[in-house]
Amino acid sequence: MKYDFDTPVNRRDTDSSKWSVPESELPMWVADMDFKTAPQVIETLEKRASHGVFGYTEVPESWYDAYALWWKERHSFEISREWMIFATGIVPAISSAVRKLTTVGEKVLIQSPVYNIFYNSIVNNGRNVLESPLVYDRGEYSIDFQDLEEKLKDPQTTMMILCNPHNPVGKIWDRDTLGRIGTLCRENHVVVLSDEIHCDLIDPGKEYVPFASVSEDCRMNSVTCISPTKAFNLAGLQTAAVVVPHEGLRNRMNRSLNTDEIAEPNVFAAIAAVAAFTRGGEWLEELREYLFQNKSYVRAFVAEKGLPVRIVPSEATYLLWLDCRDITGDSQKLYRFLREKAGLYLTDGAHYGSGGEGFLRMNTACSRRVLEEGLARFEKGIKDYLQSEKITNGGVLN
Repeated sequence: MKYDFDTPVNRRDTDSSKWSVPESELPMWVADMDFKTAPQVIETLEKRASHGVFGYTEVPESWYDAYALWWKERHSFEISREWMIFATGIVPAISSAVRKLTTVGEKVLIQSPVYNIFYNSIVNNGRNVLESPLVYDRGEYSIDFQDLEEKLKDPQTTMMILCNPHNPVGKIWDRDTLGRIGTLCRENHVVVLSDEIHCDLIDPGKEYVPFASVSEDCRMNSVTCISPTKAFNLAGLQTAAVVVPHEGLRNRMNRSLNTDEIAEPNVFAAIAAVAAFTRGGEWLEELREYLFQNKSYVRAFVAEKGLPVRIVPSEATYLLWLDCRDITGDSQKLYRFLREKAGLYLTDGAHYGSGGEGFLRMNTACSRRVLEEGLARFEKGIKDYLQSEKITNGGVLN
């Protein structure tokens, strides 16, 4: 490989949210990579920093061009300049959309288990969470369209937040599935807010389909949030784009983002995105291959060690969704045990809503050396947990 993903980067004492943990702990939880971003991005930021003046900053034309070219060449979707609005992050944009496009007391539909911040964005703004749980059958996730249609028909349901690709299960929704969702939402006057932040972290050989590219129903009834922050590890720079093809919907979103004061970039936000999308393609291809190999390594390790854990097939993201229900249905208890006894910090699946109980989420975006250490702790922790429960329950596992 041309780029180095094997050398661990020491992130302690850098005010990293992920690494602000005791020295004894290895964090593999929050969706944040341990790799340096692409050298081309670093070069751009260093050059700008050397200028020394950091005043108020506008969104340059190159920002619009970079997004449009990337989505056209990478994802076969042409995005018009006027569809795009800068935002200081996808989470702020989602919360802003919930506030502007729905009314207090209305229902916002999500497909659980799903990114936990969706719940916060809904509840914190006085709206009601409406779950349409994904169906988990023989290791695969799918949509219960009968349940989805029934809940979309509820007059109080006015928005659906779609996760495409889906976090935490790593599912890429295909064109037919997205089209069906789009038709149902348009028929029932439910606007779709599509979070597509993980779209560039798909496995080699896989294809992500932008929701708005599927049909007229999808395009003219949706707000899509996209960003280079996950793929290029730039979350701390607060940079994203909100794409809204429908003019009336776009005007409402534009007013919402500006009213919430999240539509102006810091001095690095726009130029980092431009550098990533115009010069970082080769780096991203090598990253995707490295992440794919890491996920494959975890699967092989778990199988070789005979651990009673099923790894849900993942087509996207660097996150693995671990089915631990053969060990326990209480994933919070298992999460605490692994963290306290093995020093391994994963995420309790219960955080992701209905269907997350009994699961853990593991972040594999780290050097192979760190991953090996994490898996050694995982193996020991699981075995110690099983032994502990056997003793506690008189030889019967819970």
